[in-house]
Amino acid sequence: MQGKLIVFEGIDGSGKSTQFDLLCAHLKSEGKAFRRLRFPRYDKPSSELIKMYLGGAFGNDPDSVNPYAASSFFTVDRIASYLQDWKAYYEDGGFVLTDRYTTSNAIHQGAKLSSVARENFFRWLYSYEFELVGLPKPDNVIYMDIEAEQSAKRLARRQTETGTKGDIHEQDLNYLALSAQSGRQAADYFGWIKVNCFSGEHEHSEEEIHREVLRVLEL
Repeated sequence: MQGKLIVFEGIDGSGKSTQFDLLCAHLKSEGKAFRRLRFPRYDKPSSELIKMYLGGAFGNDPDSVNPYAASSFFTVDRIASYLQDWKAYYEDGGFVLTDRYTTSNAIHQGAKLSSVARENFFRWLYSYEFELVGLPKPDNVIYMDIEAEQSAKRLARRQTETGTKGDIHEQDLNYLALSAQSGRQAADYFGWIKVNCFSGEHEHSEEEIHREVLRVLEL
């Protein structure tokens, strides 16, 4: 019996991880059984190529690695997680929530391509991971819709507060803008559920967005 898989997605600084955590807390308070996942799994050996790539080992420009090769780095981590940690739970009908998934490759690697070339990439990506590799396809993808300029301000604030430095994706503002374009194109192409982070200049609060997530997922 196949389970259910819900993914939280968005560009860096969109607030997807916050909304993922809020939904997990809500489900826990309701006494609902679920499994939570977060990708990449930086503490696992399967993420070594990801860490090298994001750390600049193959070049400080995201375009140093083409989108098909870079996507494969992340695919390896996901299939390792699936086979080791949650395949049996999911196939037994389990409810799985994840912060990032195959969908992140659509956004961040699709940013390296023209809008015309992205659709071929999108088709290849879903076929590769869900048909050839054998990962489960999401039932719902919640896409946190935000402008690149707004997410850049959030990222800068977060890095100042934590004293951290962004990876090669986060440091490149042009790449962030292209990721936002690719994300919206992917959301339209695949039919993801868009949740707005702003209405004009008004920034929606975390609680407002959380209520919208519960509404669209009917939870």
